[in-house]
Amino acid sequence: MKPEKLSDIKKELAGLTVQELTEICLRIARYKKENKELLNYLLFDSEDPLSYAEKLKAFLEEDFKSIQKSYYYSTKSLRKILRLMNRYVKYTGNKQVEIELSLWFCNSFLFYADLGTSHKPLQGLLIRQLEKISKILPKLHEDLQFDYQGEFENLIHTADDKARWVSKSLYL
Repeated sequence: MKPEKLSDIKKELAGLTVQELTEICLRIARYKKENKELLNYLLFDSEDPLSYAEKLKAFLEEDFKSIQKSYYYSTKSLRKILRLMNRYVKYTGNKQVEIELSLWFCNSFLFYADLGTSHKPLQGLLIRQLEKISKILPKLHEDLQFDYQGEFENLIHTADDKARWVSKSLYL
C-alpha cells in the first residue's frame, strides 16, 4: 500500500480536532522510539536548541568516558556515539547545533581516543567529522561562521599536534 502525499496528509490533519490530533501523535509515538524522541524534542526542547545541544553533550560525555583502550572497541564506541549524536541533531534541523556538536565530538575524540594508533577506521571517524564541519561552515550566518571558524582552526591545530595522521593543510 502506497502512502499519501504530504500535502494530502496536511489537508487531512487540518480538518481534525485537537483531541484527534493528540490521539494520532500518541499512537505514532508508541510505535517507534525515534518518533517518541522527536515528539519529546518538539514539545520540550525546540524553543532553545543550544541548551538541547548542551544536554546532549552531557548525555554523550558518559559514553566518551567509558571508551576502552583497544582500538577495535573504541572504534565501535565512537561510532555508537556518532550515530546517537547524528540522530539527535536530525531532530533539531539546525546547522548551528550540528556544528556545535561536531566540534565537541572532535575535541572529545582528541581527548579520549587513542591517537597513536594506525587503525584506519578510527582515524576515519575524526577525518570525516572534520570534513563535515568544513562543509557546514559556509552554510552558517556570517557572524556564526566567524566564531566557529576560529574554533575549527584551533581544533585543526590541536589535532595536528596530537595526531600525526591529521594534516592541517587539508582543512585550512
